[in-house]
Amino acid sequence: MAFGIKKEELRMWKSKVQKGEIAFITHFWIDERFPTMNTVTKVGCNDLDRLINWGKKYGLKASWIHRDEKYPHFDLIGSFQRDILKAEGKLEQLERLENKS
Repeated sequence: MAFGIKKEELRMWKSKVQKGEIAFITHFWIDERFPTMNTVTKVGCNDLDRLINWGKKYGLKASWIHRDEKYPHFDLIGSFQRDILKAEGKLEQLERLENKS
């Protein structure tokens, strides 16, 4: 279950993904498989080669891509999430949610 993002943020993420850009969106998330995690960052791009090559920089495997027909993406949680957002200059997405919780 996802929450904590605005419709406009989601619309912008989807638009960027469909244009073949590497796009980030971070939101609150509840998944019983990961009880200590409460946020996820989706990094998407509909150009799979570009997404795979981007992920290689951070040790992400192509097999980890959610191969959604319109919005293929990696799900980043835990230390991967924080480290990659920091490296990409997008840590404010996570910090905004941490300040709300």
